[in-house]
Amino acid sequence: MRWYRFVSMNSILMYQDYRRFLRDYYDLKKRTSAFSWRDYSRMSGFVSPVFMQRVCEGKANLGKKATVKVADAFKFVGMERDYFFNMVTYAQAKTDEKRRYAYAEMQSIADANKESLIGAEAYKYYDSWVHPVVRELAPAMPGKLPKEIADKCVHKVSAKEVGDSIKFQVDSGILKKAVDGAYSQTDKLLAGDTQSISLAVRSMNKQMAVFAVDAIDRFSVEERFVSGITMGVSSEAYGKIVEVLRKCREQVQDIILKDDKVEQVLRLNLQLFPLTEKLGDAFDEK
Repeated sequence: MRWYRFVSMNSILMYQDYRRFLRDYYDLKKRTSAFSWRDYSRMSGFVSPVFMQRVCEGKANLGKKATVKVADAFKFVGMERDYFFNMVTYAQAKTDEKRRYAYAEMQSIADANKESLIGAEAYKYYDSWVHPVVRELAPAMPGKLPKEIADKCVHKVSAKEVGDSIKFQVDSGILKKAVDGAYSQTDKLLAGDTQSISLAVRSMNKQMAVFAVDAIDRFSVEERFVSGITMGVSSEAYGKIVEVLRKCREQVQDIILKDDKVEQVLRLNLQLFPLTEKLGDAFDEK
């Protein structure tokens, strides 16, 4: 038994945010003793009396050596040590690829120990374009086999992937299967930590951006709508434009909710992004 469990801490596998884990330990110790940030830093092998406080507040990161020190202080070995290292990487990695790898490792360790990452269902759903498309197609094609649903997709997907997606969504409560085998959508909201959801959504957005480029050549102008404006704007105008786009998205959602017939599954990308660096104050005075 790890020593941090003697103060009734949850298993580290219940966490995705290493700062939250470290802060929860501090808060619990503080409630039951005269534990201070100085004590916490000294316990973890750091000279600075406020280092652990800065880490918990997100004002400092754990480098490789510091991560080892903290893991040693908590006496992490085996899977707990691996999980902690990946949790630190997940929080601090500079690329999505490294974050995705660390998250996958965390999920693998949790699965091997019969634990489920909070928000893992949401991460899985938003990580692939297949799930939202199947969520729309399965109810619209009652009685159809996964292969028949897969054949309706413009982009290649196997019958197994469709079948796995349906099973995942039924098990997660995203789709509901009736006695006659037909599927219907539920109103279940998938929740997870902000970082994992953002990571998965970015992955899907990248996939959909590639599909958007492909659609320019694949479909006629009658089947797609592509339009754009290249503009020079101020920060104030940018904020107003974003608000207009948000309202547009809400209006589209309202139209969808009032439409009870599905003839095709479409994707709407609202994209607004910089083409230059900001000019700076020097260009404002002429």
